[in-house]
Amino acid sequence: MLEKNKNFKKKNHDIPIINEHIPFPEIRLIDVQGSQIGILSLNEALQSAQNAGLDLVLISNKSNPPVCRIVDYGKYKFNLEKKAKEAKKKQHNSHLKEVKMRYKIEAHDYKVRINQALRFLQANDKVKATITFRGREIQHANLAIELLYKMAKDLEEVSDIQQSPSRDGKNMVMILTPKK
Repeated sequence: MLEKNKNFKKKNHDIPIINEHIPFPEIRLIDVQGSQIGILSLNEALQSAQNAGLDLVLISNKSNPPVCRIVDYGKYKFNLEKKAKEAKKKQHNSHLKEVKMRYKIEAHDYKVRINQALRFLQANDKVKATITFRGREIQHANLAIELLYKMAKDLEEVSDIQQSPSRDGKNMVMILTPKK
């Protein structure tokens, strides 16, 4: 079975159909300048493209009749790849960053954690604020909840609470998301 799959070539649906590979008998043709020529047979359109020394590219097969354009295929493919790369560059994936602390945190350390969370939120990342308990400290869960709500209040200009403080084993967790 592996030997059969070795010769199998995956069809790439991102590559446009060009010239003789266009399966439609009639098409709507657009010339190099972008003006519509009209509805022509495939052979007439191919002849027009060859006379211009360019390629016939299928732009949209959803319309009736399908739309084809006379273009330089190399430039067209380059521009499509360039647009895809730009779109990928502009998208931002939101990550979950964690800020850990204890409920008996000092004021300066608390400010450091707030600045970390602020930096993460400004970079459009979610922040998971975690307070860890050791031993019998779990009895003071109410102090941890107060600290987490204080953190949410200090960051309310740039964030919203996605998940309210909740216990997760020996931890207390709250998730903040950046404001839109």
